[in-house]
Amino acid sequence: MKYIITTLGCKVNQFETAAIEKMLSSRGHKPACGIEADVVIVNSCAVTAESGRKSRQAIRRLMAENPGALSALCGCYSQVNAEEAKQIGVDVIFGSGDRAAFVDALEKAYAERETQFNVDDPFSRKSIERLPGGAMEGRTRAHMKIVDGCDNYCSYCIIPYARGHVRSMPLEECAAEAAKLASEGYKEIVVTGIEISSYGIDLPEKPSLAMVIKAVASAAPEARIHIGSLEPTIVDEEFCIMLEQLGNICPHFHLALQSGCDRTLQNMNRKYDTGRFYAATELLRRYFPACAISADLITGFPGESEQDHTDTLAFIEKCRFSSMHIFPYSIRPGTAAASMDGQLEKSLKNARARQAQTVAKKMQKSYLESMLGKTLRVLFETEKDGIWRGHSDNYCEVCAEGTQLHGVFADVLIKELKNDLLYGIII
Repeated sequence: MKYIITTLGCKVNQFETAAIEKMLSSRGHKPACGIEADVVIVNSCAVTAESGRKSRQAIRRLMAENPGALSALCGCYSQVNAEEAKQIGVDVIFGSGDRAAFVDALEKAYAERETQFNVDDPFSRKSIERLPGGAMEGRTRAHMKIVDGCDNYCSYCIIPYARGHVRSMPLEECAAEAAKLASEGYKEIVVTGIEISSYGIDLPEKPSLAMVIKAVASAAPEARIHIGSLEPTIVDEEFCIMLEQLGNICPHFHLALQSGCDRTLQNMNRKYDTGRFYAATELLRRYFPACAISADLITGFPGESEQDHTDTLAFIEKCRFSSMHIFPYSIRPGTAAASMDGQLEKSLKNARARQAQTVAKKMQKSYLESMLGKTLRVLFETEKDGIWRGHSDNYCEVCAEGTQLHGVFADVLIKELKNDLLYGIII
């Protein structure tokens, strides 16, 4: 089969798409690469109503562009909106689990021209699905999922209902997977999961996130380790000391903020306030000077007043983020926030998102300018017209002239900032 696969959503979805592609490749199937596909697949997202709309749009577009192709939908959207997904007329519908069975269903449906439907109850899942780690051929960075599911039940979020309870990969398996990825030549390992700060709460020994990061970093000492999104409550002095001592942790930390207003955080059912969040940023900067700290932000949450929004803008500026992902609040049916009083007009939510983005762009520019004159360790990935592009360990995008740099670490003296890209010379 010649296939096209489109991914929406988070790094976990990207990891799971890579796993699906590896399984398809191992069975002799190949990407369509510009020709009409036999199978079109969308690995969908449901984190917002807009994500669901984009998932439906993506599969309809692929079906229109590849008439006669087998169509397939998997992921969080089809997990929580299975009946709605059926109305699209897709041939194979799976949810957010059992990718091996999904690939089996693709082959069966293609051979027999029969529809396949398999959407389970995510809360019945008792262990994490074992999937091949890494990435497709030619990539220098590998994702490794250490935990699935979430038990936080934030009032705006559908993900616990799409993924089920927390399920962690045993610590020794995480270490073994990291060692395997390093032996395969990956130079960076991204430790990811639906909610990695909850790692280990379901395992008998109750290993912590700090313990698994130490195990992974020790098992792959030549690779740099990039940690996925963190809850600020996990960042304490002991955690920072451990990370600093490891020596191969990327000094880029993504913290889940969502709002810079304590009242809104409480309404979101978040487990911290702005004081605890700010303390986490200060701890990280004490142990990793000049580290990059990024965050997510939702604007226009139900009941958010103008003063709440103003407080949020002041707070994010105080935190000095290197970059931000900013989203206007989108009503997600099935969540507690969807039925809250004080729903705001779309235009107001979007206006607040634009105002926050203005502050975020100013902070990003300031952070990138602070890199001028510094030497950054860069893992180069792609080349165009003799200019190589890669990411520094603090996740700045860096360009430099060179030859045969794919997958190579090099020290780059930063000389110029242009269009959010750092340019320098290899030393």
